[in-house]
Formats: sequence, C-alpha cells, structure tokens
Amino acid sequence: MQKRHENAIINEQLPEKIRFFGAWEVMEVMKGNIMAEKKNSRNTGHKKSTGGKRKQQGSRPMTRKELEQRDKRIQEHRRYVANANPAKSVHGVSESVSKKQERTNRISRTVGLVLAGIQLVVSLTLMLSLFVLNMLPMKYIATVGVLLLILFLVVLFSQLLSKKKGIAGKIFSVFLSIVLAIASFYIFKTNGTVQEISGGGLKLDKMVVAVLAEDPAETIQDASGYNFGVQYVMKGDDVRETVDVIHTELGSEIATTEYKSVQEQAAALHNGEVQAIVYNEAYNGILEEEFGEFSSKIKIIYSHDIKSKVENKAAEVKVDDDSFTVYISGIDVYGAIETNSRSDVNIMAVVNPTSHQILLVTTPRDFYVEIPNISGGERDKLTHAGIYGVDASMATLGALYDTEIDFYARVNFTSLVTMIDALGGVDVNSEQAFTTSYDSGLVMDVAQGMNHFNGQQALAFSRERQNVDGGDFQRGKNQQAVITAMIKKAVSPAILMGANGILESVAGNVDTNMSQDQIQTLIKSQLASPAAWNIKSMAAEGTGDEQYCFSSPGSILYVTQPDMNSVTSIQSAIDAVEAGEVFQDSEVTQ
Repeated sequence: MQKRHENAIINEQLPEKIRFFGAWEVMEVMKGNIMAEKKNSRNTGHKKSTGGKRKQQGSRPMTRKELEQRDKRIQEHRRYVANANPAKSVHGVSESVSKKQERTNRISRTVGLVLAGIQLVVSLTLMLSLFVLNMLPMKYIATVGVLLLILFLVVLFSQLLSKKKGIAGKIFSVFLSIVLAIASFYIFKTNGTVQEISGGGLKLDKMVVAVLAEDPAETIQDASGYNFGVQYVMKGDDVRETVDVIHTELGSEIATTEYKSVQEQAAALHNGEVQAIVYNEAYNGILEEEFGEFSSKIKIIYSHDIKSKVENKAAEVKVDDDSFTVYISGIDVYGAIETNSRSDVNIMAVVNPTSHQILLVTTPRDFYVEIPNISGGERDKLTHAGIYGVDASMATLGALYDTEIDFYARVNFTSLVTMIDALGGVDVNSEQAFTTSYDSGLVMDVAQGMNHFNGQQALAFSRERQNVDGGDFQRGKNQQAVITAMIKKAVSPAILMGANGILESVAGNVDTNMSQDQIQTLIKSQLASPAAWNIKSMAAEGTGDEQYCFSSPGSILYVTQPDMNSVTSIQSAIDAVEAGEVFQDSEVTQ
C-alpha cells in the first residue's frame, strides 16, 4: 500500500512533459530519489515521537526548483540509458539505429567502390600487357576485354545496389584483382624474355691468356715479364687486337714468339718454350682432341671479349606465310650464349607455316665439309665451323644442302634440363634399347620404344653415342627425338603449367636472330588458325675416316665422309616442304 501511495504522489507531482515519457524510466529515477529522501529524513535528528510531523513533511508538495532538478536528473538518466543500451531507449531509438546503419552501409559501400576501382586498374593493366605482348589475335583480346568489363560491372553494381555490406562482392573483387595482377606480371615477363632472346645478331670471341696450371702467375700483371706464344694464321686480327690491349693495360710491350697454329702454341707452352699463350678459347675443343685433358693442364689469367655482328638476311622473311629454315645449334658453354664455340648439335628445322609441315634434319658433328669463306677450299669437321661463328655454321650447312638458312637458334643444351622439367617431362621414342655411359652425365637404362624422361634423363639420352649402334649418327637421331617430343609438349596445355620454369630456363640460354616482331607474328598466326603440326625427321649418313682438318693443321683427326645419296635425299625433302607437301610418315602433334 505504501509503495502504491508513493507512486501516486510521484505521478501527481510530475509535470505533463515528464509523464509523457516511458513510465518505467521515470519510476526508476523517482524510486531512487524517494529512497534517498527517506534516508535523509531519518538522519535529521527528529525524535520518533514526532512521527506525525515527519509524515506531514514527507508528503508535502515539491517546490518548482526541486521539480526542475528532478526533471534534469531524469533527462540525464534517460540519455545515459539510451547511450549504454539503445534497445532500452524509447524515444529516438529508431532514428539512432537508422543513422548508425546508414553510416555503416556508407563506409562499406565506399570500401567496395575502392576495390572495384582497383580491379578496374588491374584489368586495364592486363589489357595493356596483352597489347604489348602482341601474340594474341584481336578476337581473343576483344573477348578478354569484354569478359573483364562484365566482371567489373558485376562487382560495381553488387556494391552500389546491395542493402547490406556486399561481403561476397568484395571477396570476389580482391581474388580477381590478385589473379589478374599475377597474369599481367607473367605476360610482361614473357615479353621481356622474347626481347632478350630475339634479334641477336652478335657473336663473341673470347680471347684468353693461359699459363700452365702450376705457374705462380694469377693475373696478367704477374706475367708482364713472360714470353707469350702467338699465331696470326687463325683469326689473326683478334690476336693482334688482344696483344695491343695487353700492351695498353701493362703500360709496356710484351715479348712474343710467333707460331703457325694454335696446336704449335700449346705444344710450346707445355715444352717450356714460352710461359704464356694468347689464343681464342673456342679452340679448347680442338686442343682437347690433340692433347687430351688440355683444359685441366692450364689456367686462364686474362680474357678479352671481341664482339662482331652477324649479317642478318632474314629481316624481311614473312614467317606467317613463307617457308623458312632455322639452324639449331646445340652447345655447352658457360657465360654468354653468343660465345663462339664448337657446336655438338647441328639440326636444321625447315618450316612451312601454311601446310604445318616441319622437317628436322640432323648432320653429324664430324661431317667432313668445306667452311665457305673460311677454309679456302680445305675441308674440316662441321663442329669446327662454330669456332668461326654461327654464321659460318649456317653457311656450311647451306652449301651442303643447297638451301638458304634464314634463322639460327643457339641453345645451351644444359638448359634442356630445366625446360623439360618445367613441361613435366617428355615422352621420347627410342629406336634402340641401351644403357647410357658415365660420360653422358647419367647412367640409366633406355627401353626400345616410348620412354618418359625428365630433364636430366633427356639430356643423357641426347648425349649418348658410345653405347648406341651407329655412334654419332644415332645420337643425332636421338636428339631429333627429344626435340620432337618437346614440340609436342609445347603445343599442349602443359606449356601453360610450366610457363614460368620455361621462361627462367630460356632466358640467357637461347639466342636467335629472329626478330621479336617475327616471333610474335608466327605465334599470332598459329593461334588465329590452330592446326596440328606434322614433324618428319631425317639424318645425313656417312662413313668414318681419318683426315687432316683446316682448323687443326698437321694433325690427322677422325671425320665422317658424307654419303651423298643421303644428302641428295635431304635436299629433295627440303624442296618438297618449301613446295607445301605434307609427308604421310610424319609424327602429328595433337
């Protein structure tokens, strides 16, 4: 009864504007105030006997000032409750929640629009990379452009029209932007690699000064008082230039003794007639043939690089329409790929882009042939032509098969390991069953028929000539088989999976005089009208012999005398490819 009486008193005393608010809020405040007043009244020191007076004082009406103070306390309490727990606020709850939700949605929408903007920038970067690469036909580029535009609009409208936070659209936009950025990176990387390997046109002669391995000299300054053996018969201008550079570097002239050949120089060094020799490092292979482990018996204390241009007659070849021939020179070198050296692999690829026919022709490295404009009518091993530059090898094979060789591709065969591994291995057909020797780099069993090789196995298979019937002839066929397998894999989806590894292995290990524009045009034309390629392999044959060679005067070396019937057959096949004929016994890429 007393509590109901107190509530009635409160309702009577509250102004109209206070009674308008929720009763429960007001009651909570007022109850606290009533309890406080009761406590204060008990502490005033009045006697218990004056209970009638105390009751009268407790029920007196509140003054205007007290009502204003109480009203102020109620307002402060209501604001505190509303801020601490908006769900308990009666007045203005809907408005407060609505404003907060609107502010949250506005921030979320702004974030979504920023992500859509980033996606647009990355999409434009991808389109730019495709135009720079210039390998895709325009219909493919247009398709990519339309698809990117649709994806951008989807993300954009998912943020503009969403009544919630549009989380799914944001996640999709971030994921797509990352994928497009990665794709753009690799496309630009591909373009950079093509630029690096194309348009070569240079050859490099590495001139060196060598002393015996046990000689104390470590630098050219240490050998300033030595007697140097020189020869001016083979590439004499390069030797003279190197001697002049040494004079300039030392500040004084060196003592020299002239010989008739590199072999005489090497012999003089070993006999102690001279303490150092100046020669072209490309002759190391020839000296190995004559002196055995020549490289292990000397050390190089000085080197000088001489660069010269390779005449490019193929700048006007239309690779999308005209048939053309590429000389593939396989070498094992350390340092610059354009360094002149003996070529252990000599393969011609005759290509007709219209009929999609490829003819691979391998020629044994010991083929006994003339080197045009070099040997003066004398004959030499084909591999020795590489010492005088890739253009000398091209001219030699062109004269042998009576054809024009347009392009060259120098390939460091050790890079095959990385390239083939990046492709996931290759399936190679072997004509024979054999076990590779230690000299091939890996001892393994090869089955007759189809073999799946990783990079190291394919390289060993390509190098082996000791344990196969036919020796160097069969090695050439095996090299063709590996190249054929690589072409098949390169036109399959595996090229996409191993693109990064292939780019890494190609850079610095492949050099060609085919221009970037010609490479782009060839790829673009094939993508525009894709078709299977027909690959036929042929190998020149001959018989073993021993003869004097131009590059090794006074020495009798093992050579291969050409079988002119096989040479004639190859000439006819080259003419057939250029005429547009497709060989029925070709291997077909899928």
